[in-house]
Amino acid sequence: MSYRAPVDDHAFLLEHVVGLEQVRATAMFEDATPDLTQAILLEAGKMCEEVIAPVNRAGDLDPTHLENGVIRTAEGYIEAYTAIAEGGWVGMNARPENGGMGLPIALTTSVNEMMSGACLALQLVPMMSQGQIEALEHHASDDLKARFLPKLISGEWNGTMNLTEPQAGSDVGALTTKAEDNGDGTYAITGQKIYISWGDSDVVQNVCHLVLARMPGAPAGTKGISLFLVPKRIPDDAGNPGVANSLNVVSLEHKMGLHGSPTCVMQYSGATGWLVGPEGGGMAAMFTMMNNARLGVGAQGVGIAHAAYTHALAYAVDRKQGRVARQGGGTIVDHADVRRMLMSMKADSYAARAIALSCAIAIDMAAATDDATWAARAAFLTPIAKAFGTEIGQSVANTGIQVHGGMGFIEETGAAQFVRDVRVTAIYEGTNGIQAMDLVGRKLMDGGDAAFALLEEIEKQAEASRGRFPNMAGAVWDAAESLREATEWMVGQSDIDERFAGAFPYLMAWGRVLGGHLQLTTALADTPGGARERLARFYIKRLLPEYAGHLTHATEGAKGLFDMSIEELQA
Repeated sequence: MSYRAPVDDHAFLLEHVVGLEQVRATAMFEDATPDLTQAILLEAGKMCEEVIAPVNRAGDLDPTHLENGVIRTAEGYIEAYTAIAEGGWVGMNARPENGGMGLPIALTTSVNEMMSGACLALQLVPMMSQGQIEALEHHASDDLKARFLPKLISGEWNGTMNLTEPQAGSDVGALTTKAEDNGDGTYAITGQKIYISWGDSDVVQNVCHLVLARMPGAPAGTKGISLFLVPKRIPDDAGNPGVANSLNVVSLEHKMGLHGSPTCVMQYSGATGWLVGPEGGGMAAMFTMMNNARLGVGAQGVGIAHAAYTHALAYAVDRKQGRVARQGGGTIVDHADVRRMLMSMKADSYAARAIALSCAIAIDMAAATDDATWAARAAFLTPIAKAFGTEIGQSVANTGIQVHGGMGFIEETGAAQFVRDVRVTAIYEGTNGIQAMDLVGRKLMDGGDAAFALLEEIEKQAEASRGRFPNMAGAVWDAAESLREATEWMVGQSDIDERFAGAFPYLMAWGRVLGGHLQLTTALADTPGGARERLARFYIKRLLPEYAGHLTHATEGAKGLFDMSIEELQA
């Protein structure tokens, strides 16, 4: 494999583009110095290249499997995960009082993205644990925190999220898993959950499941749902995995990709669990984990995009085919169309990475300052970071196959694995359609205040940049102004279906415009005529204009969507 960790890009973005200096200026994150940031990025990049990336192909070709009730992971997974855990990477942003490093989520996002590019199937373990750690820190009792957090933060145990049931997917309120009071502070959990990533494995000592369930007499819908922590093995008095709990893996899903990651069907048969948060507060507690995971999934998409790009670039540099128009090494990297694809892959990956890190910075600033404006920005950027990052992941991975030509369709090159692995990122943790509906629904309930504040910043920066980059600045300003008009249109629609009909293209327009803004910011911070400035110019001239088509689609509303009957659709 040809994975190269984008350490330099992360360092540049954090220090010069997205504003990590604001974060480290707060009391909460003052220890995240430039030297520490650089050291962490370098060490994480080295681990990803030398330890994690080498097991990626093995997990695809020799999938994790269930053998006599025991999960057997792919060759090298145990050793690679041990390196992640022992390096302290699971607990990067966990609170120091619980044994974590207390680092900004922005730095955690950078590391998680690099791990995702190295081996997405394995990176799911620390990412899910990080979400559970945050949920427990915010909602669990002190006793539960003391019993479970140290082991989760150390990586000795891993965490999962149990929402989905066969009849309850996006409609979580339809779940039927039940929780009955045992009378001793614990509950008996009974039911079946599906799509549980890393629901069991041989890489950790214990698995801690966060399970949504309903108590007897609880109201229907999401208001009647509570959250429970249900471990595979019940901790003994010394905090070690004790007796087996009444739960088991029924089967593993046979998936399109992520073959190294065990996706389990879990059965709970009166399993012992502890209530997390108040009765009926399950969705609020679980959303703490889900919001963490949504940014994480966006970074997964970016990670795969970068991995697919480096893989395709390595092939293009070596592959000789056809007569090239320009002088060069005579390989396909000198073909204009191949260069177009590679430049697009690189520019899109960088833009999506910048958006994810901008979202992470907003989350950090909200946590450090308790400022409602930062919180609103973080909430607004989260669905964009998730959906745009994963859409770019799919697009870049697909283009990577095209760069390989016929060999991209042959499994032995490894190019197809990126397409198969990244595909689910647009689905799990809330489909990209749901992210878009959230953006035009809940995230515009403030009358568009968060959106307009962000657009104001983009336009001000573009105005200030006209002297140095008149064409690029003008293009970004025009795009932002068009997005402002579309946002006003969205806010003015009283019929939510009118918003929902154009929600996805509206979100993609935001991704394009934010990408242009962050590329322009990069060009301003780069040395004159530098490589990053030239990449920014490519993005703003050739990729940013896609926003116009997205906005045309977005503001058409529901017109025409239901003009054909079901019978006509089936004809």
